[in-house]
Amino acid sequence: MGSKTALIGLLATAAATPAMAQTATVIDPYPRQAPPPPPLTGLPDPVREMVETAIATGDADKVKTVIEIARRTYPDGGAELDKLETGFKANRQRIAAAEAARKREALRTAGPFEGWSGKGEFGALASTGNSEDVGVTAGFKASRVGINWRHAVRLSFDYQRSDGDTTRERYLAAYEPNINISKSAFVYGLGQFERDKVQGFLARYSASSGVGYRFFDREDLKLSAKIGPAWRRTELVDPMTADENDTYFAGLGGLEFEWRFADNWSLTESATAFVSDNSTYTSLTGVQAGIGKRLKARLSYSIEHDTDPPEDTKPTDTLSRISLIYDF
Repeated sequence: MGSKTALIGLLATAAATPAMAQTATVIDPYPRQAPPPPPLTGLPDPVREMVETAIATGDADKVKTVIEIARRTYPDGGAELDKLETGFKANRQRIAAAEAARKREALRTAGPFEGWSGKGEFGALASTGNSEDVGVTAGFKASRVGINWRHAVRLSFDYQRSDGDTTRERYLAAYEPNINISKSAFVYGLGQFERDKVQGFLARYSASSGVGYRFFDREDLKLSAKIGPAWRRTELVDPMTADENDTYFAGLGGLEFEWRFADNWSLTESATAFVSDNSTYTSLTGVQAGIGKRLKARLSYSIEHDTDPPEDTKPTDTLSRISLIYDF
């Protein structure tokens, strides 16, 4: 009995001794995730310098991108970023206003032969064999945009011979000033001279004045229209009597369109209508592509229709051109 009591006591002592105890492993069924690091606060100096460097370039898109990234990375720096962005926009507005004032003053003090820009166009053809053809087409356009006035000058010449006969000989000269009466509306004037012996007239004079409107006047898209009364006089090549040289009044409508639909590519349309008992409708459609800094290649198609042409001439005349254009 005594030995049993001693054995039980020994076992109890061993169980209570830490060195001899067995450690129980406890598994947490819902482990805790480490908390996320606290967000960065303020706007660090390197980030501020990066934003200021972008601002120094003057590139609005670059500044916008850098500030957006900085806002997402350092949300507590929003107030300082707002201040930097506001200052950048205000400075751009001051620069734009100063540049506009400088250009306006330059236009105000420019002489009559200053501030002009334009383009020259030239194309040619030649063929031999079953038929011998030679032809040339040339054109010149110049314009001057002032504070309220705009001036446009247009000259063109088309000539072609086929098997020794002249099949086309046409000259055109036109001058058109207009003055702004609002941001988009204007009053125009037009003086025009034409000569086309193949079509049966030695000279055709046109004069008109009316109102117009610019629906779009951007670098990539221009669209304007005009309408007004017109006066015309036609002198025929072989009039049967002097009375056949016709003078009459008409209505004039015109449309000018230019769309730059891709880099170095543009589509143009110029259409006019002199409406009367002897109406004339013209359309010139062109596609041009830049092949150099100032040089372009142009494919165009023109059509002219007279409702009462001279005797022995066709009412509709068309011409397709491939030419080079030089901007100056």
